[in-house]
Amino acid sequence: MNAQLKDLIAVMDPLNTQGKLQAVIVHLTTDSRRVVPGSLFFAISGLRTDGNLYIEEAIDRGAIGIVSDKPAGSHRGINYIRVANVKTALARAARHFYGYPDQRLNIAGITGTNGKTTVATLCQHLLAEGDEHVGLIGTIRYDVGHRTFPSFKTTPESVDIQAMLGQMVEADCKQAVMEVSSHGIDQQRVEGLHLDIAVFLNLTQDHLDYHITMEAYFEAKTRIFSGLANQPLPRVAIVNIDDPYGRRLVNMIPEEVELITFGQHANADLRAEHVLLDASGARFEVAYRNFRYSATSPLLGHFNVSNTLAALAVGLAQGKLMDTLLEKLAAFAGVPGRMERITENQPFQVLVDYAHTDDALRNGLSMLRPITKGRLITVFGCGGDRDRLKRPLMMKAVLDGSDLVFATADNPRSEEPAQIFEDMRQAVRRDECGRVTFTEDRRRAIHLALQEARPGDCVLIAGKGHEAFQEFANTLIPFDDRAVARELLINLQLAEPMEET
Repeated sequence: MNAQLKDLIAVMDPLNTQGKLQAVIVHLTTDSRRVVPGSLFFAISGLRTDGNLYIEEAIDRGAIGIVSDKPAGSHRGINYIRVANVKTALARAARHFYGYPDQRLNIAGITGTNGKTTVATLCQHLLAEGDEHVGLIGTIRYDVGHRTFPSFKTTPESVDIQAMLGQMVEADCKQAVMEVSSHGIDQQRVEGLHLDIAVFLNLTQDHLDYHITMEAYFEAKTRIFSGLANQPLPRVAIVNIDDPYGRRLVNMIPEEVELITFGQHANADLRAEHVLLDASGARFEVAYRNFRYSATSPLLGHFNVSNTLAALAVGLAQGKLMDTLLEKLAAFAGVPGRMERITENQPFQVLVDYAHTDDALRNGLSMLRPITKGRLITVFGCGGDRDRLKRPLMMKAVLDGSDLVFATADNPRSEEPAQIFEDMRQAVRRDECGRVTFTEDRRRAIHLALQEARPGDCVLIAGKGHEAFQEFANTLIPFDDRAVARELLINLQLAEPMEET
């Protein structure tokens, strides 16, 4: 893959340029450590560091061009392109460099505070036909057609998105599904990206350490629907009108965009009615265009009924038949780390889930309560260096929905667990103290919860889901809630005294 530098400059709308500008570019990157001879290095000023500090390193490694929003200064003898916004320039250059792959795929973009991974994974399952691959970019993994690899960011940088979309095209994918985070939208990672379908799931408090206000958070989400900030309009907008922000969004959708609403709201185009929930999943009727269909889903809880409707709407928007979609739904294997059952022949339920907002925790626990004969025991923590205001809200949601709580570390990052615990304790009333145990060691917290569980109880281990690491300051250590829970369950059973015969 290569492109003429002068052609890339033409799409970046530069303020000024320096150099001969006749080079052939073989690689685009924002990371000086990934520069190879022939690279074009984009010096992005980020939240934690400034790419301009690494320009000389990029040149030493073989970069033949620099893109920056700063003047060239002492950087002479190098092709230097100054632009008003490096991220916008990167997004435009990446689309051109990889041959505009987003125009050769039907892409469904899923956004919302909760449920993106479940909906995206279910969409991929529903849309797949025969040997035809459906690409996926999401929180758990990237699937580019002929290979799959672990995700490093829910919505990666624009250059990585375009590279993956290009690989999907090479693998003869016709469709792709991607999770679109508010950070990804606000930081121009999806700048100019053509989404055939845009899906809105919900909006609840999260990421306010970044967005500051819910209005700013909502505004970021709406850009992929309304065409703001140089964002192309989707062909179809799919919106959850059970959510109050979804009802607001409906009135912002341009007339030329086809709108499909979903939910249990009486006015939804695609509705779930007569919902029955149990430990095996959900059964409900789907009402759509004066027809009714019986649906069986292996996914647990009311919120997953909503997620299922979103995925069904994507399938319908892509021309699939409802009967075919519902047949595939019944065979869905689920999503790793999303209400994933951990079974080692124990007489109680153990579930691992990614819930890390008060809304997701409340939804998850309210779903588990009616299908749990005994007590609900929850293990959870709050992430460090993130929105502190949501910590007492998360604790309140867990206390409201659980009988016993083991509060522990999530990903503390650079923050002291004691400070995180102090924020969480704000929601614990004096009469509730006996129901909460604080312990920094996450493995020990899980051990205590499993040791406490009796037949008929349910243990929910929340917050990290599929993640296979725990983040401390600048260090990642291996830690997978699912593997830890399995190991502890086996050890607890081995430790039980044998009955005399």
